[in-house]
Amino acid sequence: MAAAMFRSLLVSAGGSREAPPPPPPPPGGASASSSSAQAQAHHPPPPPEAAALEAQFSCPICLEVYQRPVRIASCRHSFCGECLQPCLQVTSPLCPLCRMPFDPKKVEKASSVEKQLSSFKAPCRGCSKKVTLAKMRPHVTSCTKVQEQMANCPKFVPVVPTSQPIPSNIPNRSTFVCPYCGARNLDQQELVKHCMENHRNDPNKVVCPVCSAMPWGDPSYKSANFLQHLLHRHKFSYDTFVDYSIDEEAALQAALALSLSEN
Repeated sequence: MAAAMFRSLLVSAGGSREAPPPPPPPPGGASASSSSAQAQAHHPPPPPEAAALEAQFSCPICLEVYQRPVRIASCRHSFCGECLQPCLQVTSPLCPLCRMPFDPKKVEKASSVEKQLSSFKAPCRGCSKKVTLAKMRPHVTSCTKVQEQMANCPKFVPVVPTSQPIPSNIPNRSTFVCPYCGARNLDQQELVKHCMENHRNDPNKVVCPVCSAMPWGDPSYKSANFLQHLLHRHKFSYDTFVDYSIDEEAALQAALALSLSEN
């Protein structure tokens, strides 16, 4: 008896403390957590942000929201129907995005994309009004705030102006003459449009006026398929990338030096 009392006194004197009780379970217990998980499963994640959504449904050619979208059956890339039309007019078309050959007869209406365009909404970049993507183009065309933004856009200036002196005998590399009919003062885009509209079925071999105006161009070389050449070779202006004052070997060495310095 005395020994038991002695042990109890030792325990109380040692200040032993019991572990704190576990926290109480949430209301409803396990059923509440499972119902929360079920609720999350039944509610899909919110739609992507407006900018990402508009980019997801933008044509790779015009960079605007799809209008009457079509899809190339072989590579499954989608474009606006009107944007893809120039590629369908040549003998051996290539996908503008992946450059793979495709059969122009196997271009289908992108019904799934059209359905999504009618389902998703995004705010107009001018007035912020939420519009379905299918109606975004006509809305932007009539939105006064978008038109004001476009009117206030600064004029294009080169990021890095050339340091080369401008010689007095520069050949004209900005406008060209149609090699079929002699129409003058056509820039590259106008030349493509003009030839597609007026000389689509012309079988004659002609000299490319763009290539022949370049320092390395051969003015006697005739292209067997001039329209295909225009669409695939002249996607950009040479003025953006080429220094006309140096020869081909010097240009190659400069490109290699630049590549090594960037890597």
